[in-house]
Amino acid sequence: MTRDPFELVIFDCDGVLVDSERISVRIDAQVFAALGCHFTEEEIVATFVGSSGEVFDAAVEARLGRPLEPGWYRAYEHLYQDAFDAELTAVDGIAEVLEALPIPFCLASNGGHDGIRRNLTTTGLHDYFKGRIFSAADVARGKPAPDLFLHAARTLGVDPARCAVVEDSPYGVEAARTAGMRAFGYAGGLTAPHRLTGPGTVVFDDMRDLPALLAGRSVS
Repeated sequence: MTRDPFELVIFDCDGVLVDSERISVRIDAQVFAALGCHFTEEEIVATFVGSSGEVFDAAVEARLGRPLEPGWYRAYEHLYQDAFDAELTAVDGIAEVLEALPIPFCLASNGGHDGIRRNLTTTGLHDYFKGRIFSAADVARGKPAPDLFLHAARTLGVDPARCAVVEDSPYGVEAARTAGMRAFGYAGGLTAPHRLTGPGTVVFDDMRDLPALLAGRSVS
C-alpha cells in the first residue's frame, strides 16, 4: 500500500481560502494616505501581503519616520470589514478542494481569531475548519517565523516533515521552509510566481490542482 506523502495540510487564510488580498491592498492604500505616508500597489503587495502585525507596523513607521500610536489601527478596522462584508468571496475552487482532500487539514493565519472567523463565515468555509484554526495570536511570533506552523503541527500531533503548507506570500513560504514543511505556493492571486519559488516549493496557479500536487502527480 502506498503511503500518502502528507498527514496534514496547513492552509493560510487570506489569499488562499478567501480572496481578500485585492480588497486589503485597496484599503491599505486608503489607510496609508490617511496616516500621511504613501506606498505604491507594488510595494503594498511586496511588503504587506501575508505579513504579521509587527512587520506591518515596522514598515509603516519606517516610511512615516515616527512611531505609531498604540492601537492606531482600530480607527480603520471598519473600512476593511465593510469592504469584506460587501465583496469577499472564497478563492475559486477551494471548496471543491476541501471536499476532495483525503487527509486532515487545518488553518494557520497571521490574522486574529475574530477576523478569521468572520471571513470564513462570510464565505461559507467556517465549518470545514471548526476546532482546527490557529492564529499568530496563539504564538510568540507570526510568519515569517515558523512558530505558528509548528504550533499547529504539534497541537494536531503531526511531525512537521509530514506537513504540507499552502501559502500565497513569501512570508508564509519562508515560515513553512523554516519549519521543515513542504511549501505549496499559490500564485493565483496578487503575488508573482517568482516570489514564491525556492527550495522544496511547488508553485501553482489553479487551486483545483492542489489535490493532485499533494499526491505527487503532475498537472497540465
